[in-house]
Amino acid sequence: MIGKVYVTLRILLCAICLLLILNVFLNYFGEKTDIPSAFSRSNLRKQPYKSNVTGFNNINEILPIPSFTGANAANASESLEQENKNITEVTLPACQEPVYEESSPFVPNITLESLDVVEEQLGPLLESGGAFKPKDCNAKHHVAIVVPFRDRYAHLSIFLRNMHPFLMKQNITYRIFIIEQTNGQSFNRAALMNVGFLEAMKLYPWDCFIFHDVDLLPLDNRNLYTCPRQPRHMSVAVDEFNYRLPYRTIFGGVSAMTREHFVLVNGFSNSFFGWGAEDDDMSNRLRSANLFIARYPINIARYIMLKHPKEKANPKRYENLVNGMHKIGTDGLNSIKYEIYSYKSYPTFSWYYAELKITEQKS
Repeated sequence: MIGKVYVTLRILLCAICLLLILNVFLNYFGEKTDIPSAFSRSNLRKQPYKSNVTGFNNINEILPIPSFTGANAANASESLEQENKNITEVTLPACQEPVYEESSPFVPNITLESLDVVEEQLGPLLESGGAFKPKDCNAKHHVAIVVPFRDRYAHLSIFLRNMHPFLMKQNITYRIFIIEQTNGQSFNRAALMNVGFLEAMKLYPWDCFIFHDVDLLPLDNRNLYTCPRQPRHMSVAVDEFNYRLPYRTIFGGVSAMTREHFVLVNGFSNSFFGWGAEDDDMSNRLRSANLFIARYPINIARYIMLKHPKEKANPKRYENLVNGMHKIGTDGLNSIKYEIYSYKSYPTFSWYYAELKITEQKS
């Protein structure tokens, strides 16, 4: 009898040892397994768009303000209507703007992490598509962050890792839209911002738009991402320019405009392929509409620029700038043509892969 018990105990002990060895084996090789990132360039572009491309003939379909015609866009595949009902239906106090001390530096973390890690860290705090709304108050400001983009995935990871914590403290409802241009033509930052505006408006009637370069990060919490009564140039003092305003009429880098103001000036010009001058053209458009550029003080509107190679300048940028004043009514939101090849709502951003159907004028 004692012998049988002894044999049974030995068998149980051996089984436990085998299970422990198997567990160590699985843990070791599980950690060594190289799983491709869900945000890799190839995987991003394989995501199918959920809607057929259709004509878009009247901006009044998405905006209850003066109409422009002729835009060709894609219907978005999802709606934030149901999500945002909670914003107005729940009986909560109105959100107050955050109050900071005289100096409130924001220190960006520019250590490179994969987008998967950023998603794991921030995804639980956000709604699908990189959207956020305060939980204990009703936001006064509903802000679309539009980022024109092509091939800067390292910058995108750093941008998302810093911008979400920065914005979540501001008591605003916001969503980050990444508008990536397909290869084949020179980069057209301005046209992509027009695309971002139109696509964002199909999801929700945002009252404020922040047009944001992916390589710029704010340095002060007092730099509020909202739209004042006049268009606001946000990136006043950038380290690349020794924290000084390069010239008085600059409107590039990061800028804020209300929905109404953006439509009033017919959005950005679509004529600027390559680097330079599209923001100066917008500055001219604002002035022609009797608007002026507002700015925070230089000690608040401070930014750092992530390092990157210089873009190829557009040789026709000055010619386009001179001619731009005559084309405000015909070159912009009402003339943009594009096709959305892919769309995906990621935990930390909404991603659109867009081909511009406009061509660069060579003469």
